[in-house]
Amino acid sequence: MMSERDYLKPPEEVNLDDEERAIQRAGTIAFVANVVAFVGAYYGLNYVVDFPTGLSERLAFAAIASVFVLVWVLIGVMMVSTGRRQSAEDIGGSAAGPPSDQLAIKAAFLQNTLEQAVLSVGFFAGLAALAGGPWLALICVAVVFFAVGRILFYRGYPEGAKGRALGMTLTMLPTILGYLVVLGLLVAHLLG
Repeated sequence: MMSERDYLKPPEEVNLDDEERAIQRAGTIAFVANVVAFVGAYYGLNYVVDFPTGLSERLAFAAIASVFVLVWVLIGVMMVSTGRRQSAEDIGGSAAGPPSDQLAIKAAFLQNTLEQAVLSVGFFAGLAALAGGPWLALICVAVVFFAVGRILFYRGYPEGAKGRALGMTLTMLPTILGYLVVLGLLVAHLLG
């Protein structure tokens, strides 16, 4: 049975091989899910959604999609600020010292979510600047995976790296794959 603090195991109690296998398994699941979702969305979502083709409309689409990602940052900020207000150990803020056990996971969630959101929003803007139509379906997939990934990341955090791995990879892989698409489109534009 897991305790609330298994993520705080001392290094000598961590089995890196088990953790690495769990992370690789989560990464494989997330990669396959992303590729299937990206391909399916690219070829199928345009039958349901009329994606914009003009530059200003594409950028507006990316900005609106970014709101759905940035809402997760807002959720993290609210979790941390509420946690600070309810804890004498944390009321002094981050400058007063490290977060208490009750706030640590929320603070880690906020930090990681902020990092992931900045990268995702950059991908959205880059893709929208270069392409329209069915390419914008990739942004829709990334937004959904971001939400699912954030939930799984937070819920799995107490279990350590293997517990948060699927959430992390579901959040991160659409952005990594998205940047590869953006770079490919950029090279095609420069060479074409």
